[in-house]
Amino acid sequence: MAALSPAAARVQEALTALGFGHRVIEFAQTTRSSAEAAAAIGCTVAQIAKSILFKGATSGAPIMVIASGVNRIDERKVAALIGEKLRKADADFVRAATGFAIGGVPPVGHARPIRKVIDRDLLEFERIWAAAGTPNAVFSLAPEELLRIAGGEPADIAEPPLPPTGTV
Repeated sequence: MAALSPAAARVQEALTALGFGHRVIEFAQTTRSSAEAAAAIGCTVAQIAKSILFKGATSGAPIMVIASGVNRIDERKVAALIGEKLRKADADFVRAATGFAIGGVPPVGHARPIRKVIDRDLLEFERIWAAAGTPNAVFSLAPEELLRIAGGEPADIAEPPLPPTGTV
């Protein structure tokens, strides 16, 4: 088995330090988007746990939302939960807060503590997949394990689905 890239190896070390035996897998193709990850893995897009970082509008603190790959995040719901409005985090903020670049941000192994909110829809699955430090690295885990290793709070954070087109 080939050695992991440095960023993926940091995620593997974090998982091991947390007492989990999950194995980071690196693919030749990109897993940057939820659809790309699902295609590479052979799972549904809904089973991809995408990590999106926001910045607290007042505090400037990093806030990570870990959402199902099919869901759009309702920022108003997250803001109500954490008690402040959200701002988009730019690439420099993401790297400074997590230690990882956009497209491969894992739910663990961050450069500093980050408050996390976890999409309750992820709890419906037996197995989910999360990014592991690079745009082509992932690892699999049970949703309950995500709650333990990420330290996040589960919540309903998805935008309501759009109504079908052509209906009245």
